[in-house]
Amino acid sequence: MSDRTLIRGGLVVTAAEETHADVLIEDGRIAALAASGSAAARAWTAERVIDATDRYVIPGGVDAHTHMEFPFGGTASSDTFETGTRAAAWGGTTTIVDFAVQSVGRSLREGLDAYHAKAAGKCAIDYAFHMIVSDVDESSLKEMDGLVGEGVTSFKLFTAYPGVFYSDDGKILRAMQKAATNGALIMMHAENGIAIDVLVQQALARGDTDPRHHGEVRRALLEAEATHRVIQLARVAEAPLYVVHVSAAEAVAELAAARDKGLPVFGETCPQYLFLSTDNLAEPDFEGAKYVCSTPLRPREHQAALWRGLRTDDLQVVSTDHCPFCFTGQKELGRGDFSKIPNGLPGVENRMDLLHQAVVDGHITRRRWIEIACAAPARMFGFYGKKGTIAPGADADVVIYDPAAEQTISAATHHMNVDYSAYEGKRVRGQVETVLSRGEPVVERREFKGRAGHGAFVPRGLSQYVD
Repeated sequence: MSDRTLIRGGLVVTAAEETHADVLIEDGRIAALAASGSAAARAWTAERVIDATDRYVIPGGVDAHTHMEFPFGGTASSDTFETGTRAAAWGGTTTIVDFAVQSVGRSLREGLDAYHAKAAGKCAIDYAFHMIVSDVDESSLKEMDGLVGEGVTSFKLFTAYPGVFYSDDGKILRAMQKAATNGALIMMHAENGIAIDVLVQQALARGDTDPRHHGEVRRALLEAEATHRVIQLARVAEAPLYVVHVSAAEAVAELAAARDKGLPVFGETCPQYLFLSTDNLAEPDFEGAKYVCSTPLRPREHQAALWRGLRTDDLQVVSTDHCPFCFTGQKELGRGDFSKIPNGLPGVENRMDLLHQAVVDGHITRRRWIEIACAAPARMFGFYGKKGTIAPGADADVVIYDPAAEQTISAATHHMNVDYSAYEGKRVRGQVETVLSRGEPVVERREFKGRAGHGAFVPRGLSQYVD
């Protein structure tokens, strides 16, 4: 006996089209779509029927940048794979791509195995991994080929955080050259960490210790400089490049210039850069520590360039860089020294709603919402067709979304394992109502029905943007 679900009467919104259609799900996959009220649709029967009248039927979100249980600054991000994926589901995200970490002096394999052990049997939704390469040498370069064969097809390096994750230009170039041969995608955190460290020490010596100085020392020009530099290294290596968490107008300009040359260069931004600013970092009584992340929040005038980049496709993806640290006991590690505040914000539960609010506000279209939150990240990281769309053969990762509902974002009602919300009190229009992951209800009419262990590891193919 097959397990069938029928979603009736909704507006199906994908990156490609919007159509009033019924969706038939069978054995965890999309079996067929047919125009609502058509003879084909009326003939369908199913054990479970979902009425989506006056609702959107959209693909489950793909958040391609999360950090669950991530070690940083002597502590670790407060969401586990269990709590973080549950919160993601509440927010309409059905797949995350998290970062496994290679420690300096250890193998990629050891780092990846450790993250498989953290996630296995814990996740409420499907998950995949990128690999952070902290130690580029002959051994790790060789390992990259094997990981690509296992479906870990993207590797992240840093021009930031000297002494922790930092790689110099030679190491970055070698990793890019390897990616050019095995088809992997190199992801770069682009900030000039060497110069930033000088500015940090100068600020602290002056007594500038408050959270707002975190943003001031991590200059927009140093993000732009590093973005320019890694683009040129990728050109030398003849490799594609994906720049994570782009926050500055000057960095967007570097990506746009490269793309105007036809180069395979791609960019991601995050909701915090679209909706928050240095005004938040400057909040009194150390409240600004809640908003410390890297790249940092920028002055509000940078937001227009980010929205424009999303409309012109100079930025292709909105991910969260979800890396939550509790204010009490974790962010407070940096009282008296902003450089000791753990870098990261919570957001995996808020992304789909915030981007729908951007539709309401006229920044992007409905289809662009689905493109940047679902389809583009799935294509970028090699599993589009399985994830990121509603089409026959795709996994039945489907969200029933009420565009008319209104909600207020708050730590009092969110499901992330963190004691504050970066968007506390923000009113948004639109709310997730029901979430299916591979056809199974995870959230049903705003009630959690999921379970730890439903989520499976998803091996990925090569990036479908750069084949």
